[in-house]
Amino acid sequence: MLSWFARNGVCANLLMLLIAVAGMVTLSEVKQEVFPEISTDKILVSVAYPGAAPAEVEKGVCLRIEEAVDGVAGIKRLNATANEGAGTATIDALPGTDIKTLLEEVKMRVDSITTFPEECERPLVQELILRRRVLEVAVHGEVEYSSLRKAAEKVRDGLSSIDGVSLVQLTNARPYEISIELSETALRRHQMNFDQVAAAVRRSSLDLPGGSIKTGDGEILLRTRGQSFSGAEFANITILTRPDGTRVRVGDVCAVRDGFADTDQETFFDGKPAIMVSVFRVGDQNATDIAEKIAGYIETEAAGLRLPDGLSLTIWQDDSKVLRGRLDLLIRNGRAGLVLVFLSLALFLKLRLAFWVALGIPVCFLGAIALMPLFGMSINVVSLFAFIVVLGIVVDDAIIVGESIYRVEHSGRARLEASIEGSRQVARPVIFAVLTTVAAFFPLLTVPGSLGRIMAVIPTIVISVLIFSLIESLLILPNHLSHGRPKKKQRPNVVTAAWGAVQGTVERGLAFVIDRFYSPLLDFCLRWRYLSVAASLAIILATSGLFIGGWIEFHFMPKVDADNAVAFVSMPQGTPAEITSRAIRKLEASARELEAELRSEGHSKGKGVFRHICSSLGGLPFREAQGNRGGRSGGFSGSHLCEVNIELAPAEERTVNSNEIARRWRELTGPIADANEITYTASFFNTGDAVNVDLASSDPKELSAASTLLKDKLSQLEAVHDITDSFRPGKRELQLRIREDAEHLGLSQADLGRQVRQGFYGLEAQRILRGRDEIRVMIRYPEAERRSLGDIENMRVRTRDGSEVPFKSVANIEYGRGFASINRADRRRIVTVKADVDKGASSSNAISSMIEEKIMPEILADFPSVHYSMEGERRERMESLAGLQKGFVLALFMIFILLAIPFKSYLQPLIIMSVIPLGLVAAVWGHIFMGMDMTIFSMFGLVALTGVLVNDSLVMVDYINISRKSGAKLFETIVQAGRVRFRPILLTSLTTFAGLTPLLLERSIQARFLIPMAVSLGFGVLFATVISLVMVPVGYLILEDVQTQRRKLLLWWREEEEPEVSGKEDGAAPRQASMPEAAPPLA
Repeated sequence: MLSWFARNGVCANLLMLLIAVAGMVTLSEVKQEVFPEISTDKILVSVAYPGAAPAEVEKGVCLRIEEAVDGVAGIKRLNATANEGAGTATIDALPGTDIKTLLEEVKMRVDSITTFPEECERPLVQELILRRRVLEVAVHGEVEYSSLRKAAEKVRDGLSSIDGVSLVQLTNARPYEISIELSETALRRHQMNFDQVAAAVRRSSLDLPGGSIKTGDGEILLRTRGQSFSGAEFANITILTRPDGTRVRVGDVCAVRDGFADTDQETFFDGKPAIMVSVFRVGDQNATDIAEKIAGYIETEAAGLRLPDGLSLTIWQDDSKVLRGRLDLLIRNGRAGLVLVFLSLALFLKLRLAFWVALGIPVCFLGAIALMPLFGMSINVVSLFAFIVVLGIVVDDAIIVGESIYRVEHSGRARLEASIEGSRQVARPVIFAVLTTVAAFFPLLTVPGSLGRIMAVIPTIVISVLIFSLIESLLILPNHLSHGRPKKKQRPNVVTAAWGAVQGTVERGLAFVIDRFYSPLLDFCLRWRYLSVAASLAIILATSGLFIGGWIEFHFMPKVDADNAVAFVSMPQGTPAEITSRAIRKLEASARELEAELRSEGHSKGKGVFRHICSSLGGLPFREAQGNRGGRSGGFSGSHLCEVNIELAPAEERTVNSNEIARRWRELTGPIADANEITYTASFFNTGDAVNVDLASSDPKELSAASTLLKDKLSQLEAVHDITDSFRPGKRELQLRIREDAEHLGLSQADLGRQVRQGFYGLEAQRILRGRDEIRVMIRYPEAERRSLGDIENMRVRTRDGSEVPFKSVANIEYGRGFASINRADRRRIVTVKADVDKGASSSNAISSMIEEKIMPEILADFPSVHYSMEGERRERMESLAGLQKGFVLALFMIFILLAIPFKSYLQPLIIMSVIPLGLVAAVWGHIFMGMDMTIFSMFGLVALTGVLVNDSLVMVDYINISRKSGAKLFETIVQAGRVRFRPILLTSLTTFAGLTPLLLERSIQARFLIPMAVSLGFGVLFATVISLVMVPVGYLILEDVQTQRRKLLLWWREEEEPEVSGKEDGAAPRQASMPEAAPPLA
């Protein structure tokens, strides 16, 4: 096949054209996003139980779900949370489980539950998918809330009409509600109850199909139309008709309010009331295109919406800016890397050869792009980084092939013959070199967890590019290098002459290095080979000691500047909205004070450090958007919750990082009275809480005491702050019980509970669809009769015969307090203790290790019924590192197999793989040189580095094996092999490092989280040059020493077993051992 493609130029060029066209066509269709969209492998079951306390939700919802799904195959972990008014269960699937099949099984089990309380709404079972928000439009101004809501709806409808925008929602708007308020006095005056009013509404407010009439002129449909849609229409509904013909309408006895639900949700944008309009990307839609269209719409067409005076529209949380910034940065680095790679090639190779080798880079990249839709991939930060990683690696096999062809051609062969023979000579090592690199990247596909699924994009891209590089270097490149005849000598032009002079200088300098430095060094190391190995081992051990001793810190995630600083506050449940609003005002005041300080200190390079401030009362929208289900506050709504979100200037426009801003904001704010939790965050990544410990016990008292003790011990650590737990008291409760003497009246506990619920929570009479909004029609007491404890004592309870009795005469009242929320894990109640860690003072890994090794053993000794598990970032870290360890072992095993097959040896692969430990050491010292901590991305780079490291060593050993067949002495053969392979090994290492150099030198915050992986690969490969050129020959010679001694031992053993006289009796000469040439002495 190699010969056929080398001779058939049309086929080779068409193959290249096919790959390029396929990639260019696909490029315009691939979606763009910040990070790859991944499956969470989670199923969410949610059941609304309006008005119920967490204890009731646990008993009526969570326990029922746990019992139903018990025994379903494929469930790894089941977490349940009971909040006020709703229960949720999150099911984590085992790796390899078909999430769709599991979803169907769980849905069938949940739908079969018949014991949910009657007041529960229909269960919702769905795969947990993280929707990709593009941006939000803040509609804000000093206007009435009804006008603000209508304006937000106009904006929503306008944005939805834009071509290419599919999903637009109001995210923090209070829902519409029609409230029919009936006082106790009116009920007694007209001798009614809530059920009668609800029945009247349901009878009168409906549309009902009535069939059809088939006339001679055609069929006519019959419809009864009486559905009410507004408060006025509901007020006109007749409740009852008296014998004298008078009618009592809803409006005669009730106050009908057509407004909004009684929630405490409020949002302020830059101090003004606001509603957020969120825009999401759906399917393959392009985030940047959507953002550009929306920005254009707001600038040009928003005036046509005729919004009230004083209202403004502001784009907020525009993730497309992050996408554009990071993509532009990576593309810029990729271009610079491509130029450096080409210059590296042109310095060491003929321009013609360098051109054809470099041309293979875009061809291979386009080939990989053509496969992206097949693997469901997109253009994002991680996939672009993968292309930068492989930028220098992709030319390695082309360099080896091209250099081999070039060498054969200069031996006097014609170009076509040289192309065929040169490619044949290195085909086997090139194929196996690519396969070893693929083997090293392949295990990265199997890393568990959400981070593993995101980073799986890198090996997918790299492997795709390497496959096309193999096709290009063996099938296309030889044909291009076989074109034409050697040109006759002619006078070169100025450019050619100048570049030739540069190449000549480089060639002479290279020869000088080989003759004066490399050859003596190699000769010395070969003669003192055991001392060289000892020195290498010492370096490995010293570096390991630095790492184990903590001199080189490891942080799971890198410190990356964020675009927002956010404060979360949770007050005790039941706290009035007015008190929570004070916390917001205090946070906003300290934020303005901090902004003034930062401006006076000159930290801003442009418009200021702060762009906008968005405050939310009654919810935590930022935390909810991050997908932090079942967070610390036990839910994301309630008057006790608030959030203040500061949008920061881009990192390039300020001289202070986001973590420092959050720290100083915390100091300026100080304590907030009565707050259960105050958390400040400014992290780009959210892989879970830095410290997260789940405590479980069957004894609630021991569970509470253990969590309190753990918090106390954590508070003694200086690096730990924002300590909280989920064991919090809920709202105060009035627990009602029916009196025994009330049963003779025909009343039951159910009757009592139903009537209390109808009066104070409300009886849902109907749900109607008005426009795009679903509206509840609720019947209840007026707000004035639902504000004090005396109101419930003044209510009347209706018996089944229509009479009424005082509430006190049939019910007993007990005061109590339940839980704010109840968390469960794997069918056990748990308390979750969480905290954050100042990464400047310590690491979450060090604190978590201290908890496991010192703190928890002491707590378990005092509370034996308590069990614990580490969650959050610790679990994610352990799962990812365990996956990487398995992947590393698998990669080594696969590489060994791929090396053993072509060499037909078990020992020579060990020589080649001996470069791996030293390459890893070089990567670690690269982090020290760059002043960076090791992160999980560094570990990804180390695993991938193993395959890249062996490539040069593979070709070196193969060359030595071939040269030995000529009968030359082994020592001279090894030295000559080092001299011959010096240039291609140096060139492959330089191109790989050159491709990564722009990213390594990048100071932008946008690329900070990717640099550790580039450091591992770049420095590991760079120092692999020295390792391959020196230590591989040393290892080869030591292996020969071992084999020589083994043969001597075998010969001695055989001679000892044979009788000494046997040879003399047969008249034969004594047998001589066939010994290989002796290696030079050690000194």
